[in-house]
Amino acid sequence: MLVPVGDLDAAVEFYANRLGLSVRFTVPERGIALFGVAAETPGIMAMVDPAAGQGAPPAMRVWLEVPDARAAAAELEGHGVEMLTAPFEVTTGWSVEVSDPWGNVIGLTDYVKRPELARPAF
Repeated sequence: MLVPVGDLDAAVEFYANRLGLSVRFTVPERGIALFGVAAETPGIMAMVDPAAGQGAPPAMRVWLEVPDARAAAAELEGHGVEMLTAPFEVTTGWSVEVSDPWGNVIGLTDYVKRPELARPAF
Protein backbone atom coordinates (compact mmCIF):
# COMPACT_ATOMS: atom_id res chain seq x y z
CA MET A 1 0.00 0.00 0.00
CA LEU A 2 1.51 3.32 -1.05
CA VAL A 3 0.36 6.50 0.69
CA PRO A 4 1.39 9.96 -0.52
CA VAL A 5 2.95 12.18 2.14
CA GLY A 6 4.33 15.71 2.08
CA ASP A 7 7.37 15.18 4.29
CA LEU A 8 9.31 12.00 5.07
CA ASP A 9 10.34 12.95 8.62
CA ALA A 10 6.77 13.95 9.45
CA ALA A 11 5.53 10.66 7.98
CA VAL A 12 7.93 8.68 10.18
CA GLU A 13 6.83 10.70 13.20
CA PHE A 14 3.15 10.06 12.45
CA TYR A 15 3.16 6.41 11.33
CA ALA A 16 5.82 5.19 13.79
CA ASN A 17 5.48 7.45 16.82
CA ARG A 18 1.73 8.08 16.77
CA LEU A 19 0.27 5.00 15.07
CA GLY A 20 2.90 2.68 16.53
CA LEU A 21 3.96 0.98 13.29
CA SER A 22 7.53 -0.28 13.01
CA VAL A 23 9.92 1.40 10.57
CA ARG A 24 11.27 -1.34 8.32
CA PHE A 25 13.48 1.02 6.33
CA THR A 26 13.80 4.55 5.00
CA VAL A 27 15.42 5.78 1.80
CA PRO A 28 15.58 9.54 2.43
CA GLU A 29 17.14 10.38 -0.93
CA ARG A 30 14.07 8.83 -2.63
CA GLY A 31 11.54 10.12 -0.09
CA ILE A 32 10.45 6.61 0.91
CA ALA A 33 9.76 4.86 4.21
CA LEU A 34 8.29 1.39 4.71
CA PHE A 35 6.29 0.73 7.87
CA GLY A 36 5.59 -2.75 9.17
CA VAL A 37 2.12 -3.81 10.25
CA ALA A 38 2.62 -6.52 12.89
CA ALA A 39 4.28 -9.50 11.20
CA GLU A 40 2.51 -8.83 7.89
CA THR A 41 4.31 -8.45 4.58
CA PRO A 42 4.06 -6.14 2.74
CA GLY A 43 3.65 -3.05 4.83
CA ILE A 44 2.58 0.53 4.28
CA MET A 45 4.98 2.56 2.15
CA ALA A 46 4.99 6.34 2.47
CA MET A 47 6.40 8.25 -0.49
CA VAL A 48 6.95 11.99 -0.66
CA ASP A 49 4.65 13.61 -3.19
CA PRO A 50 4.67 17.42 -3.46
CA ALA A 51 0.91 17.36 -4.12
CA ALA A 52 0.11 15.37 -0.94
CA GLY A 53 -2.42 17.12 1.24
CA GLN A 54 -3.52 19.53 -1.48
CA GLY A 55 -7.03 19.26 -2.82
CA ALA A 56 -9.42 16.45 -2.04
CA PRO A 57 -8.09 13.58 0.09
CA PRO A 58 -7.43 10.28 -1.68
CA ALA A 59 -10.42 7.95 -2.01
CA MET A 60 -8.43 4.96 -0.76
CA ARG A 61 -8.44 4.01 2.90
CA VAL A 62 -5.98 1.86 4.81
CA TRP A 63 -7.71 -0.41 7.33
CA LEU A 64 -5.84 -2.02 10.21
CA GLU A 65 -7.12 -4.64 12.61
CA VAL A 66 -6.62 -3.81 16.29
CA PRO A 67 -7.63 -5.70 19.45
CA ASP A 68 -9.89 -2.84 20.66
CA ALA A 69 -10.80 0.02 18.30
CA ARG A 70 -12.28 2.18 21.07
CA ALA A 71 -9.13 1.92 23.19
CA ALA A 72 -6.95 2.55 20.13
CA ALA A 73 -8.98 5.66 19.28
CA ALA A 74 -8.57 7.04 22.80
CA GLU A 75 -4.82 6.39 22.72
CA LEU A 76 -4.37 7.98 19.29
CA GLU A 77 -6.45 11.00 20.26
CA GLY A 78 -4.13 11.40 23.25
CA HIS A 79 -1.21 11.49 20.79
CA GLY A 80 -2.85 14.28 18.78
CA VAL A 81 -4.10 12.15 15.89
CA GLU A 82 -7.10 13.71 14.11
CA MET A 83 -10.26 11.66 14.60
CA LEU A 84 -12.49 11.69 11.52
CA THR A 85 -15.20 9.71 13.28
CA ALA A 86 -16.01 8.73 16.81
CA PRO A 87 -15.79 4.96 17.32
CA PHE A 88 -18.84 3.42 15.66
CA GLU A 89 -20.41 0.00 15.98
CA VAL A 90 -20.11 -2.45 13.09
CA THR A 91 -21.20 -6.05 12.64
CA THR A 92 -17.89 -7.44 13.88
CA GLY A 93 -17.25 -4.97 16.72
CA TRP A 94 -16.10 -1.36 16.57
CA SER A 95 -14.35 0.85 14.02
CA VAL A 96 -12.93 4.38 13.88
CA GLU A 97 -11.36 6.47 11.12
CA VAL A 98 -8.42 8.81 11.63
CA SER A 99 -6.41 11.03 9.30
CA ASP A 100 -2.71 11.44 8.75
CA PRO A 101 -1.34 14.99 8.27
CA TRP A 102 -1.97 14.79 4.48
CA GLY A 103 -5.59 13.66 4.65
CA ASN A 104 -4.97 9.95 4.07
CA VAL A 105 -7.64 8.01 5.93
CA ILE A 106 -6.66 5.15 8.23
CA GLY A 107 -9.42 2.95 9.60
CA LEU A 108 -9.03 0.84 12.72
CA THR A 109 -11.39 -2.05 13.32
CA ASP A 110 -11.76 -4.82 15.86
CA TYR A 111 -13.57 -8.14 15.96
CA VAL A 112 -14.78 -8.15 19.55
CA LYS A 113 -18.26 -9.33 18.51
CA ARG A 114 -17.03 -11.88 15.96
CA PRO A 115 -13.58 -13.04 17.13
CA GLU A 116 -13.74 -16.08 14.85
CA LEU A 117 -13.38 -13.67 11.89
CA ALA A 118 -10.26 -11.99 13.26
CA ARG A 119 -6.83 -12.70 11.86
CA PRO A 120 -4.88 -15.28 13.86
CA ALA A 121 -2.45 -13.82 16.37
CA PHE A 122 1.21 -14.01 15.37
